[in-house]
Amino acid sequence: MKRVPAAFLVLLALCTPTTARAAGPEAAARGVLTRLLPAEAEHFELMIIPKADGRDVFEIESRNGKIVLRGSSGVSICSALNWYLKYYCHASVSWTGNQLRLPTPLPVVQGVIRRPSPHLYRYFFNYCAFSYSLAWWDWPEWERMIDWMALNGVNAPLAITGQEATWQAVFRDLGLTDTQIAEFIAGPAYLPFGWMGCVDGWGGPLPQHWIDRHRELQIKILARERELGMTPILQGFTGHVPKALQEQFPMVRLQQASPWCGFPATWFIDPMDPFFQQVGKAFIEEQTRQYGTDHLYASDTFIEMSPPSNDPVYLAGMGRAVYGAMASADPEAIWFLQGWIFPNNPNFWKPPQARGLFSGVPKGRLVLIEMTGNTWEKTEAFYGQPWLWALIQDFGGVVSLHGDLGGLLDQLEAATAADKDHQLRGIGIIMESLGYNAVFDDLLLEMTWRTEKPEIGPWLADYAHRRYGRSTAGAEQAWNLMLTGPHRRPRAATAVICDRPTLQRNAASASTDPNIHMVGLVSAIQRLLECEDEIGDRDTFRFDLVNMTRQALSNESWILHGQLVNACAAKDRQKLAGAGRRLLELIRDMDELLATRREFLLGPWLANAKRWATREEERRLYEWNARNQITLWGSKDSPLNDYAQKQWSGLLTGFYLPRWEQFLARLDKALEEDRETDMAAWERDIRAWEEKWTHGTEAYSTEPAEDSLAVVRRLCAKWFTDPSRTESRPSR
Repeated sequence: MKRVPAAFLVLLALCTPTTARAAGPEAAARGVLTRLLPAEAEHFELMIIPKADGRDVFEIESRNGKIVLRGSSGVSICSALNWYLKYYCHASVSWTGNQLRLPTPLPVVQGVIRRPSPHLYRYFFNYCAFSYSLAWWDWPEWERMIDWMALNGVNAPLAITGQEATWQAVFRDLGLTDTQIAEFIAGPAYLPFGWMGCVDGWGGPLPQHWIDRHRELQIKILARERELGMTPILQGFTGHVPKALQEQFPMVRLQQASPWCGFPATWFIDPMDPFFQQVGKAFIEEQTRQYGTDHLYASDTFIEMSPPSNDPVYLAGMGRAVYGAMASADPEAIWFLQGWIFPNNPNFWKPPQARGLFSGVPKGRLVLIEMTGNTWEKTEAFYGQPWLWALIQDFGGVVSLHGDLGGLLDQLEAATAADKDHQLRGIGIIMESLGYNAVFDDLLLEMTWRTEKPEIGPWLADYAHRRYGRSTAGAEQAWNLMLTGPHRRPRAATAVICDRPTLQRNAASASTDPNIHMVGLVSAIQRLLECEDEIGDRDTFRFDLVNMTRQALSNESWILHGQLVNACAAKDRQKLAGAGRRLLELIRDMDELLATRREFLLGPWLANAKRWATREEERRLYEWNARNQITLWGSKDSPLNDYAQKQWSGLLTGFYLPRWEQFLARLDKALEEDRETDMAAWERDIRAWEEKWTHGTEAYSTEPAEDSLAVVRRLCAKWFTDPSRTESRPSR
């Protein structure tokens, strides 16, 4: 394949019909406004103003019958629009539904509202999100996402789409064959785990059509982000290369990382080998030729693997090599490193090792990204390096209603107060997927423009008002009740029905009690249902009711599982049959509930994967990738099975239900024969069945069915007639 000249790529970015010409940040912000509010766009004026002490700022003012939105960038103007919509129009924009019923005429702003951002960087995206949420996106989804990021003040998004084209060009220049390259690059549902050095080739080989189309897609993504004033963070070289590279360069020193989650260990160039710099420089130069640069690079060497040596001198050399590869091609380079290495591998990354790594990078050229909200406390604020405060509370795209709203504000306040040397440079949202917790995202991203800590009670009342477009006492009560349950829980609460069946409680699921504060959750659903006459026609209202009811049913599954376990222990076939019947009934009911919302359908995930195919072989590869990721996550013996489990209609009845039916039949057979269930045989057999399912091609619905409110009411009457009950109530 011939190289595409850089000039042509720039021309393509400017001339693509769906990408606006870069006429300035006002024009880019006007595009966001017009797409969001086509009927009201003429009532707004947009203006650029200078930054405030080097930081972004926005202003809102009413003048001459129009709403004037001013900002120091396109992102700032869009953030002004979002602030006006939230706090003057009681409207909301979220990834789980918009509520845009604006008053007529538009509300007048008294005086000038001015908000500077306290944060230099407002970061967005986790590498994993490019698998769990974004794997199958094309331009329409990306355009909506970029608009949403701009409305929420994001100015430093991770932008790693299309880098397979860069690697293909670099490795071809180094003499590798297309077959060797294909064996290295992961499949479409697993690409980020290849870029982080965790796997080689799993899910591939990646078709050339995919590589070419995603290069074009990345050009459009970057053009739009840059027009709005964002500084995209591109990929940096980690040292991870194909083992086949040594065939072309026998003298290069390769080192093998520790194996990751059951996958074969990957290979890295020894950071002390000059070839590290050579390949790293070639990568940055080729990436810049294809996509340009904003001088920010993400590189996560050994993200969940231990380096081959814990010698601080060696680690200093590793840091020097990673940064040096960037800087040799781009002297203005700044390295962004996810701070996940510290909580994930605390036994390795002790103070001498972390200081060693950091010492190899000039001060100010490495920015650490906090990921747990409090790692900074355990690392002396990352030992003096600049850092961003961020919080990861969504893993694997697991469907769960959770997020500690009060804890979020407390942790951010503590981090800000402790920043005595002014190395805290920004804030971020770094979930592994887009998730289903719009309120958590809204609060966290609003802090990109706040210096003061809002009181959570009044803030939630405002949230309920704009979420549904009307102030109702019942909705406010519902959201305050959620503070006693799901929104006190910092981590996801999985459903036992989505775990591979066992009589043991899944260790990951056991990290939080799924039934905690069940009374508050059921009461919140009831309070919200009482508002149907006032706000029942709002799509956001219907989504929230389905999501809350789903979570309550998910919690209920743990109670039924406990009854099942007790029945087996008592060797009571009758009680086992009763508990099993109720569990299967719950799975079917959940599937019916989730079938009423497109957000909870398996069909679109599979359909979006297959739409990238140009022939049957590709279609099967993409569908297998999509199915494997949300089930086995690897081979049939993968320890990551069900890590990316989904409470989706279609997956519940097509995968989880038959799995539980088979398990219950095994348990009953063992009781009938008065013996213990052979769990080893069960594991072996069900893994083979799961693997077969991942290669299936049966169709699942892509459109919702039934009326969601009717289903919610019926299921609440069936499962939650007594809101005062607790997890200790008598067995059914």
